[in-house]
Amino acid sequence: MDDLFETPAYKLYRKTDPETSKEAAESLGVSDMEAVVASVIKEFGETGAISDQVVDALPHLRYSTITARYKQLKEKGIICIDERKQKAASGRQQHIMWHKDFYREQAND
Repeated sequence: MDDLFETPAYKLYRKTDPETSKEAAESLGVSDMEAVVASVIKEFGETGAISDQVVDALPHLRYSTITARYKQLKEKGIICIDERKQKAASGRQQHIMWHKDFYREQAND
């Protein structure tokens, strides 16, 4: 798998977390999950996706499993997020995320 998706397990827990949390982080297929989440966001193409859409596209995964990947994907430059938002099912605004292959900066009017 691409090294870009390799997130070190130590980034998945805090120093104050119990030992069981650290062990769980070590056993997770984090790079696999990052690849899955990135792939779903990429499928939305130029329109991008909000978190609700990504979660809906992965009904077999827990909400926290999906949303925990956004930060690492953004830090690695795989997904791009700017100030643009879209209304979610809750009525609140969520940031739009794009896969790096489809991100276009917003034109200044």
